[in-house]
Amino acid sequence: MHRNALWGGVAAFAFALGANAAWSQETVRLTIAAGHPEIFLWVKHIKETFIPTLDAELAKHNEIKIEWTQGYGGTIVKLGSEVEAFQQGIMDVGQMSGVFNPGPMGLLNLTYAMPFGPTDARGVTAAVEQALQETNSLDALAEATGVVYIGGGIAIDDYNIGATKAFTKVADLEGVKIGGAGPNLAWLNGTGAVGVQGSFVSFYNDIKTGVYDGYIGWMTAGVPAKLYEVAPNWNHVGFGAMYIGGWGVAKPVWDGFSDNTKAAFRTAAAAYTKAYFDEQEARYESARKTMLDNGGKWVDFDPAEREAWIGKLPNPSKAWMAASEARGEPARKVLEVYVAKLKEQGFTFIRDYLAE
Repeated sequence: MHRNALWGGVAAFAFALGANAAWSQETVRLTIAAGHPEIFLWVKHIKETFIPTLDAELAKHNEIKIEWTQGYGGTIVKLGSEVEAFQQGIMDVGQMSGVFNPGPMGLLNLTYAMPFGPTDARGVTAAVEQALQETNSLDALAEATGVVYIGGGIAIDDYNIGATKAFTKVADLEGVKIGGAGPNLAWLNGTGAVGVQGSFVSFYNDIKTGVYDGYIGWMTAGVPAKLYEVAPNWNHVGFGAMYIGGWGVAKPVWDGFSDNTKAAFRTAAAAYTKAYFDEQEARYESARKTMLDNGGKWVDFDPAEREAWIGKLPNPSKAWMAASEARGEPARKVLEVYVAKLKEQGFTFIRDYLAE
């Protein structure tokens, strides 16, 4: 039977098993998937950290054992189709991200609405998750999407622009085509650059074939993908670290789990976050060295030009808040809490987006 046909009955089935204490020794078949390939850290640590930790935690209580179906690199779920995959029962466990799902999960794109922010990825993630929790936004998101956020949040190391050309001032961007995911293309507004939809799945070939001249991305993903071969100039403009999401479980599946099983999932998600950040931080300097040793160049953007860019950028927070509030989400409150949490960490934005 196709798993779509089971979608409506999963929760009732799981509840019945739990009520009869029959979860013990039960094998539960779940699918975990990602649109990106395993070369990227956020996918790599699914197999290396999340699944092993979860399996070990579940074994402590011996209630259930999971038989995993795993699919990465778009083999089960394509980028941008994650929400539908959860809802249709194609995927049970996966990453909740608004970057490629800006409609149903656009709330999770809050850091993209406030560019030129801090570079501390751990601090950004902590501030985001606190903002989402303190505004009760995660419960509303679960009701709207059918996906329960269980933690495991991560943020990317400082976004910059890898390109065929070097940029030191805003005028250098005039007419240049830059690939990026939807939320970050707005950062180019007012510079004269042309934003083109793309992702790390397509960046290499698109730049090589001239579809665009560079990409908005980050060091620890760009170097493993060898993007320095086609875009050797690492233009350090300092967009900041960006939160990309956390772990989700299909709500009918989650609702059928016992408290012990839910705790095991949350423990695995926390372990995933730690392992991801530990490796991302360890990789940064080695990635930079690899890039430079293989013909890449580090290009510093002029600080005064960067400040001018920030000042002339059409306020990205306004558009994001309007779209979020149209979905009934407390967008302004989420951003206010996020900014307050960053201030507690010692960071203040150059531009007060929320005051405009």
